[in-house]
Amino acid sequence: MKHEIRYKPAFSAIFVRLDPGESIVAEAGAMVSMDAKLTMKTQFSGGILSALIRKYFGGETMFVNTYTNHTREPLSLVLTQSVIGDIEALELKGREMCFQPGAYIAHTPGVQMGVRWAGFKSLIAGEGLFKLKLGGRGIVFFGAYGGLTKKRISGEFIVDTSHLVAYEPGIKMGIGLAGGLVGSVTSGEGLVNRLSGNGVIYLQSRSIDGLAGFLRNKFR
Repeated sequence: MKHEIRYKPAFSAIFVRLDPGESIVAEAGAMVSMDAKLTMKTQFSGGILSALIRKYFGGETMFVNTYTNHTREPLSLVLTQSVIGDIEALELKGREMCFQPGAYIAHTPGVQMGVRWAGFKSLIAGEGLFKLKLGGRGIVFFGAYGGLTKKRISGEFIVDTSHLVAYEPGIKMGIGLAGGLVGSVTSGEGLVNRLSGNGVIYLQSRSIDGLAGFLRNKFR
């Protein structure tokens, strides 16, 4: 399988070429266009239990689509996300990565999809009780609202809620005030994610919640 991410960073889209016998799994609704000879099969994402948890506790869709090339010629497929922003291709190489709701777009065969308990602190932050977890060997495509930043943390690191896109499972999440009670209220920051541990995280430069709040104030 060959792929290219075009129109970075604001309007990213994944252009995939599937050779005979190859396939790719994508989130429901991610397809922009495809060759008519491609076969598409819809199924529960990670099994029915994982799909139900993703839907009702993680804010994700229940289904994924598998696109397979059963012909003897290369066929093309274009995938994207629903928000304006960047897309990253991450090769797992046997490790795992957790994703915030809405970040996952697609993955190649060899990657296993599941869910991970995130805790009530994550729920308080408005990010769901469960996170999508992908592991194995293969490529995962995920996106963000705005630009994507990869960062390795060691120790404690603070991220404003709704800016964390993905993180390694060894990193722990905690919810707290940005500063003192008065400072947190007057600064407009409020609750933040207090991350701790060693590993890689991905951040998005914009916040959907921030955009919603801005528009809400404009139309009052």
